[in-house]
Amino acid sequence: MKKFHFAMLLFLLVFLTAGITTFALAFGDEKVVQNPTVNEREEFDKLYTVFDTLKQDYFKDVKDSKLINGAINGMIEALDDPYSDYMNEEEANSFHQSISSSFEGIGAEIQEQDGHIVIVTPLKGSPAEKAGLKPNDKVITVDGKSLQGMSSTEAVTLIRGKKGTKVELSIMRTGMEEPMNVSIIRDTIPLQTVYGKMLDGGIAQVQITSFSQNTTSDLEKVLTEMKDQGMKGLVLDLRQNPGGLLDQAINISSMFVPNGKIIFKVEDRAGKIQEYKSENQGNSTTPLVVLIDKGSASASEIFAAAVSESAGIPLVGETSFGKGTVQRAQDFEDGSNIKLTTEKWLTPKGNWIHQKGIKPDYEVALPEYASLQIIDPEKEYKISSSGNEVKSAQKMLKAIGFDPGREDGFFDQNTENAIKALQKDAQLDQNGVLSGKTTMMLMDRLRTQIEQNDTQLMKAVELLKAQMGS
Repeated sequence: MKKFHFAMLLFLLVFLTAGITTFALAFGDEKVVQNPTVNEREEFDKLYTVFDTLKQDYFKDVKDSKLINGAINGMIEALDDPYSDYMNEEEANSFHQSISSSFEGIGAEIQEQDGHIVIVTPLKGSPAEKAGLKPNDKVITVDGKSLQGMSSTEAVTLIRGKKGTKVELSIMRTGMEEPMNVSIIRDTIPLQTVYGKMLDGGIAQVQITSFSQNTTSDLEKVLTEMKDQGMKGLVLDLRQNPGGLLDQAINISSMFVPNGKIIFKVEDRAGKIQEYKSENQGNSTTPLVVLIDKGSASASEIFAAAVSESAGIPLVGETSFGKGTVQRAQDFEDGSNIKLTTEKWLTPKGNWIHQKGIKPDYEVALPEYASLQIIDPEKEYKISSSGNEVKSAQKMLKAIGFDPGREDGFFDQNTENAIKALQKDAQLDQNGVLSGKTTMMLMDRLRTQIEQNDTQLMKAVELLKAQMGS
């Protein structure tokens, strides 16, 4: 495949480039200001004046590095672009860990939107997913500290932490009247990105959770395993995939887009457009359907648009996230770095999906109970309790077969009896109180129920069977 002329383009929170770009803004004493090179840049006169004034007249001493970092950060923030960011050494180190084999944290991709930190998607099997976090949840506070106005990189440094430690998030979800507190125990988050299993009728479901360093090779291995198990049709699941390495998205797109067909286009600030085409050396004839949802972003959207517009492959699910820009990152010698938006990408037909997303060919929603409010396992709900959490619990109980007979948020005797029935079935202490292990069991069973009644997957299987003539 033709080498991608960017050193490496990444999406969302995973951006790196090969090599180090030196970016020198000279701040300092009068000697620096009088440097002939600096005098040629009159636009910096005001900046140097402010620097010198703060150094000389501020009521206490300020480190040069703090002022310089602040100036750089201010320039990046002035772009009003959630995908451009400046990272100090500590933040950059956390950033680089994002494409390592593993990291320690809660396992959720986040981004800044309109001054808020928003969950893009929880990673598969992560503490964040198990705690019930959903795409578009707003993180209001971390351990009581407000995230208002923070960049996503700053928020990441607060949310991540050592395995086994607890972090308290305050979450606001659409439809909620007030934030809910969620306690999550951090863990090691392995970056396994491809999961495959055989369904009935020779149909394989292969999920790609992100586009990381080894995703192409891992997908090839999983597809070989599925073929060995009799795969006749394939559902490629990109739901809640926040993106990742662009070269991986290109490689994987080329596995399914015919040779010579456009995968995507890149348009720079001057309006110059460059096309990137498939160099497919094989001829995949396996019927394919792709699943997307509102958590499918960035590189996932490049893949979805490529197979849809250049290969006629049907998309099923919900409209995707809508990230149509390209970022580069530049590392500095002191360990800090900046990432900045440099181009926008277009679909093969020239569409810019930024802030609009990709609309699937078949729009299918998950059952209503798939988006119920999280219940905090550290809280206790019992007779006479009331509120949105109780209402959510009642709907969960009904969904998993323990109908309490009401869904109005008032904890009555029938609600207690339903919880006791769940506790008995799960071999837990039958005290009729919703908390701790009972809450976790309730949410675990709901998750299983969602998987067993995956309406989006069912539609994809239906389409494949029609293609396969069965």
